[in-house]
Amino acid sequence: MDIPTPIPAQPTRFLDQLRGFIRLRGLAYKTELTYVFWIKRFIRFQDRKHPRSMGTAEVEAFLSHLVLQANVSVATQRVALNALIFLYREFLGTPLDNLQYEVARKPKRLPTVFSAEEARSVISHLEGEYQLIAMLLYGAGLRISEALRLRVKDVDFGMQQLIVRCGKGGKDRITLLPDRLIEPLRLQIESALHLHQSDLVKGFGSVYMPAGLARKYPSASEESAWQYVFPAPDLSIDPRSGIRRRHHLIDRTVQKHFKIAINASGIRKPAGSHTFRHSFATRLLEAGYDLRTIQKLLGHSDVRTTEIYTHVVRKGGFGVRSPVDEAF
Repeated sequence: MDIPTPIPAQPTRFLDQLRGFIRLRGLAYKTELTYVFWIKRFIRFQDRKHPRSMGTAEVEAFLSHLVLQANVSVATQRVALNALIFLYREFLGTPLDNLQYEVARKPKRLPTVFSAEEARSVISHLEGEYQLIAMLLYGAGLRISEALRLRVKDVDFGMQQLIVRCGKGGKDRITLLPDRLIEPLRLQIESALHLHQSDLVKGFGSVYMPAGLARKYPSASEESAWQYVFPAPDLSIDPRSGIRRRHHLIDRTVQKHFKIAINASGIRKPAGSHTFRHSFATRLLEAGYDLRTIQKLLGHSDVRTTEIYTHVVRKGGFGVRSPVDEAF
């Protein structure tokens, strides 16, 4: 899902032209997938009319439909709105004026967070590379996709930091490399590079490279620095390019191991891989770190996104001590 679908050099289909425009803007591939999804849904809702023949009225009707009939959340409606604004303002050059639509009013859910004891328990029920991935999520605030896409060159032992390339929103950022994970990561990288050398001997060893870098550095795909820290156990054929190579671990596989570990820990709250990232932010707040620092480590563009963690720190209810605790 992180390898862009090939499009013709001179696209004629509307959606291919849109995809090409998005890539020229340098947006993340996940953003492309999201925008195309909502634009296609908008077109289908309007009986497959071409977007050029529609405008403000049709967009208003679609956004209201999402709330009144589809019952979507505030965040989901906002994503759809962003996709359509991009379509009309950036791609078609016809901005939408004075949109009037039914706004979603569902309250934003607070993130699920592990206690320190719960996080330790889940991690203790994992083994090998799955345990190391969980510790990266919890110890450095990575998203699961960011951890799985780590390449050897992104682990800076000298500066003791991790470089997250093309995170959410297509942004790079730097986060910490925990002391506890230095040696396990060294061993994991040694294992990954040993596997890479074995692939080279067998005539493989070329890893996926973003299109621009692949053209600029045609031999870099076989270099050690570009190999994934968490390679997949088997070679596979990339269905988009037809090239047989080793990709990184699939997030579905990692999520499956996480879910088994969460259940084995007896945790009944709705938790998953992202719960480790939420817990990272909450632990930092509990330790007294300021919101701006946590914002940078998480890669949030707006500090208001980070502020939600102030509502889930230990001692819920704003730290108030309950009368029942005083009486009994």
